[in-house]
Amino acid sequence: MERKVYLKLMALDAARALWLEKLDAAARTPLGHERVPLRAARGRTLAESAVARLSSPAFHGAAMDGIAVRAEDTFGASEQRPRTLRLGENAFWINTGQPLPQQANAVIMIEHTVASPDGKEARIEKAAFPWQHVRKMGEDMVSTEVLLPPGTLVGPYELGAMAAAGVLPPVVFKRPKVRIIPSGSELVSLEEADPEQLRSGAKLPEFNSFILSALVEDAGGEAEVADIVPDAPDAISQALLEAVESDADLVVINAGSSAGSHDYTAEIIAAQGELWVHGVSVMPGKPTALGLVRGKPVMGTPGYPVSAIIAFEELGQPLLALWQKRRMPERALDAATPYQAIPSRPGMEERVRVKLGRVDERLFAVTLPRGSGTVTSLSRADGIISIPANTEGLSAEREAPVTLIRSRAHIEGALLAIGSHDNALDLLDSFLRRAHPRYSLTSAHVGSLGGIMALKNRRCHLAGCHLLDAASGAYNRAAIAEHLRGIPVMLLRLADREQGLIVPPGNPMGLAGLADLAREDVRFINRQRGSGTRVLLDWHLGRLGIDPDAVKGYEDEEYTHMNVAAAVLSGRVATGLGVRAAANALGLDFLPVGVEEYDLVIPTRYWEDARMQALLDVVRSPEYIRSMEALGGYGTAKTGEVVWEFPGE
Repeated sequence: MERKVYLKLMALDAARALWLEKLDAAARTPLGHERVPLRAARGRTLAESAVARLSSPAFHGAAMDGIAVRAEDTFGASEQRPRTLRLGENAFWINTGQPLPQQANAVIMIEHTVASPDGKEARIEKAAFPWQHVRKMGEDMVSTEVLLPPGTLVGPYELGAMAAAGVLPPVVFKRPKVRIIPSGSELVSLEEADPEQLRSGAKLPEFNSFILSALVEDAGGEAEVADIVPDAPDAISQALLEAVESDADLVVINAGSSAGSHDYTAEIIAAQGELWVHGVSVMPGKPTALGLVRGKPVMGTPGYPVSAIIAFEELGQPLLALWQKRRMPERALDAATPYQAIPSRPGMEERVRVKLGRVDERLFAVTLPRGSGTVTSLSRADGIISIPANTEGLSAEREAPVTLIRSRAHIEGALLAIGSHDNALDLLDSFLRRAHPRYSLTSAHVGSLGGIMALKNRRCHLAGCHLLDAASGAYNRAAIAEHLRGIPVMLLRLADREQGLIVPPGNPMGLAGLADLAREDVRFINRQRGSGTRVLLDWHLGRLGIDPDAVKGYEDEEYTHMNVAAAVLSGRVATGLGVRAAANALGLDFLPVGVEEYDLVIPTRYWEDARMQALLDVVRSPEYIRSMEALGGYGTAKTGEVVWEFPGE
């Protein structure tokens, strides 16, 4: 089929304005109103003003325990000239919240009264003033007063106000209904998926509808997911027509909206109605289509999950909010310094997902994978940095605005670890959050040397490191002494771990060791420059007299042990150097090469930090050590031990 092109790329703000203006100007606000029980109103949006039926309080009431009086009867009372009041005549015992007797207009606290032995009188030594310690009728709200305007999202506080005012039942907008149509011949529902099909790649699990449904609900709507539609124009067109004839207020076709040869959504919208937008200049999210079919707005969202999420957050949720006369909650903003420069392509606004950590007084951002298909880059992210379309990226020296998707408390409680990757770090974060919920461990994988340099530049709290010194055969000390002069650090042993060649089950190519990397039929996957694993490999290749150029794939790099293992599992390569735990995790075989020391390098100035002490508590716990041993390939005899103190000189 002939490959299509975008209608016209449009800036995201312009696309949103056009989308909302066309639907709002045409008075297409399809939602009706309904009355709901007050207890069911939480999360709903008021369609009419909530008007108080009762005043609150409905009477003059006591704000303190004591005696109710007419203030004028107490004038002149003092310590020198105390005044005696007759209980039941011009003074009345009263408790907090009780109505005042008709003649009273003030309350004297019980602590400031002295009752007579017979209980008939009370002596006071200070005059009261009118309305002292009294909640006056209507102080909170007055009957017939507009309590909450239309468009108010009902939360716990609003529920309380309406309950106090007797608003039963409130009038709310009906929930907007959204029909989600997943499309793609390669997709299968999770409920019907055959695990073997998924493992082989014969089918892909359809999970975008879970995400989109949750986003619909966050915007106050109801989602209905249609059956998966194959990549066939007639089938997609039929599903669309059925959706627009249903009671759905908005139709979302997921996948099939880009400019590829199997992407039909945009032309189907155009054929059945009006196509307003096809392509927005934002990544991820570029292949978005917007239009109108038989009076119903239709969105075509990209198939990649991050693209679909951004498209719906930026264009779908605002429409649902508009119909309910409300705004989506705005996320908090901060300013963060990129740990490394972030390049970007000019002409496209880019949304970069980042992990965040505050080191001293600076907030640092570490980029997560930027692919549109990496949904975990959002589930793991703390914030999003938007790179403007007219720039080529962000430098590592200047702060940039960051939109927070986690709470400030979560970000402030994070320890930022930059350096060598190890599965034990992910396990450590899980145990830390469980034992000390206020804290977390955020790790970025840039290699051991990258971690050392991050410590030098005060861009992290600690670094995972396993740098072998070829001259001495010792780990980490030489690199620390060379690069961290003036920065005292503690070297904490996390584990002695096995490194080796990760190979498919049964070792089908019959590899015996690193010497086989020089074979013509062996394709290798390497770790990035500066990583301890790369240093270890080069050291062994030197001992074996193997030129790196003789290793097929030496220049191909991955950034984690798990990614190396995944490359072997997929058949992309024959082998890669990594830790036994990564091989075990994916059911691969392992050929040991040696045992290395994997340490955490911690500046002394952070040693007493509450977050670091919590981390140390977890590292030394028997539960964590047992779980790390269960991963396989870890020696824990020295786990949690300070193996070296570097004074910085």
